[in-house]
Amino acid sequence: MAHSQVAYLIPLKADLKEDNSSPRITLSEGPNIIGRGNVSIVDKRLSRKHITFIVSTSGSASLSVDGTNPVVIRSSGDGERKKVKPSEEVSVCNDDLIELIPGHHFFKLVLLNGRAAKKARKAEDDVEAIRRFCPPNEKLPSTFRLLSVDALPDWANTSCVSINDVIEGDVVAAILSNYMVDIDWLMSACPKLANIPQVMVIHGEGDGRQEYIQRKKPANWILHKPRLPISFGTHHSKAIFLVYPRGVRVVVHTANLIHVDWNNKSQGLWMQDFPWKDDDKDPPKGCGFEGDLIDYLNVLKWPEFTANLPGRGNVKINAAFFKKFDYSDATVRLIASVPGYHTGFNLNKWGHMKLRTILQECIFDREFRRSPLIYQFSSLGSLDEKWLAEFGNSLSSGITEDKTPLGPGDSLIIWPTVEDVRCSLEGYAAGNAIPSPLKNVEKPFLKKYWARWKADHSARGRAMPHIKTFTRYNDQKIAWFLLTSSNLSKAAWGALQKNNSQLMIRSYELGVLFLPSPIKTQGCVFSCTESNPSVMKAKQETKDEVEKRSKLVTMTWQGDRDLPEIISLPVPYQLPPKPYSPEDVPWSWDRGYSKKDVYGQVWPR
Repeated sequence: MAHSQVAYLIPLKADLKEDNSSPRITLSEGPNIIGRGNVSIVDKRLSRKHITFIVSTSGSASLSVDGTNPVVIRSSGDGERKKVKPSEEVSVCNDDLIELIPGHHFFKLVLLNGRAAKKARKAEDDVEAIRRFCPPNEKLPSTFRLLSVDALPDWANTSCVSINDVIEGDVVAAILSNYMVDIDWLMSACPKLANIPQVMVIHGEGDGRQEYIQRKKPANWILHKPRLPISFGTHHSKAIFLVYPRGVRVVVHTANLIHVDWNNKSQGLWMQDFPWKDDDKDPPKGCGFEGDLIDYLNVLKWPEFTANLPGRGNVKINAAFFKKFDYSDATVRLIASVPGYHTGFNLNKWGHMKLRTILQECIFDREFRRSPLIYQFSSLGSLDEKWLAEFGNSLSSGITEDKTPLGPGDSLIIWPTVEDVRCSLEGYAAGNAIPSPLKNVEKPFLKKYWARWKADHSARGRAMPHIKTFTRYNDQKIAWFLLTSSNLSKAAWGALQKNNSQLMIRSYELGVLFLPSPIKTQGCVFSCTESNPSVMKAKQETKDEVEKRSKLVTMTWQGDRDLPEIISLPVPYQLPPKPYSPEDVPWSWDRGYSKKDVYGQVWPR
């Protein structure tokens, strides 16, 4: 149970004005340890346990020095400066200034009581919404989860996942699809992989890295780099396919298989388990998800391999193998890109035209007519206004129940500023994973689109985004939401050519699309790793319940999340987004920055 928030420490600049580039520190009822780990300051004179605040709901507070260096308290009453030595304890008052090192690192103490504390607690509920994101098992496949971030407190990683939460149980065969693969980190982070009989790694690494992986990998692993028929393309899809004796687990996520992506950044992951088709029953009708998946896997053309499956013998693992599973309970659609010049029937199978085609078939609530669109990603291609309009047309598709088109809405691009990167958990080093050059970022027509990466409610304001999402929303309600590997580029999404009769795509990408869908009031949640899946209570369905559709909302939506139709998505950034101020500068990685980051570094190093 979280303690009540009863105070703030507000960071100040040297002129004692509030420093908006650094986060406030929340103080709860009882003892609060402040030190090097929870202030965005790099100074070896700060101890990991530097000071302790003890704060009560009545408005009283005391400070004791635990570190080896003294702290200075500047009284809000008479301005007197008092030095507090190690092991000493003093009372502190509202608006007192604290110098963590005498003459350096200024903070103002703001104590809350009565009505102010109640208001602050409500604000804290919004600020720390990730605390309440605990979807029940039956709703997990209908939402996604954020990856855990090492530097954040436990509450900030509520319902978040690590690689060992995904690759678990008695896996018989695994296919790991990604762009970058650090084999040394992967084997140390997920030792389970060493015991899986058959592992295939589909990757996008260059020749040098591929040779290194080839030397370091276990003997039973197979490497495959899909063909790239058009220059400047990459294999960028991030997915995991795990075959179990009970079924298959499909995972789509946004992280490279490297340490910083799984530990330091804002990332997203969706997964769902599917059972084998029952040979004794009529095969289930084909569904959209199965078609999406098999179409995509067919294009990868990996070298077929054999796995020994308990009770099934030796089975060839190829694209057709994945037809053996029952995807009828799939909660998402797959949106994939594959390189090529796509015409005819294939024009609508890939990239933004696939997304357009699916949205055109969907019915949305009237409140989403002309509602805004969000483009959030970590690498910006070389764009022009003509293509951005083409892309926006696809994302604006869909109709209401009276057949009225949703129509275009205002679009915003959520993108970190230079200050966001400088003050991030990784400092300027985070900019390595936001690899967009000045020539792409500073095109004049983009200025009207820029919006801030604000993520207080998910505690990820300083965990720079590698997650990629595209969505249409109205306040805290969501029409649809796409979690994907695709950045905002023609290479990833495709560009129409030849009078819109051909779609040219350079890269492989994969994403999952969350849509309002019919609510199932009975059934069970299938699991590949649990022998007793959680069973939902069966009941007689009324006509209204049969027709009821799910409603997608953010974590900060104010309503009853326990209703069966409510699907809460952990959208990590603030909606509506805050547009850039005149002082905000979008990050570009080939510019020099002389203002030191939280580790005392400049850019480039």
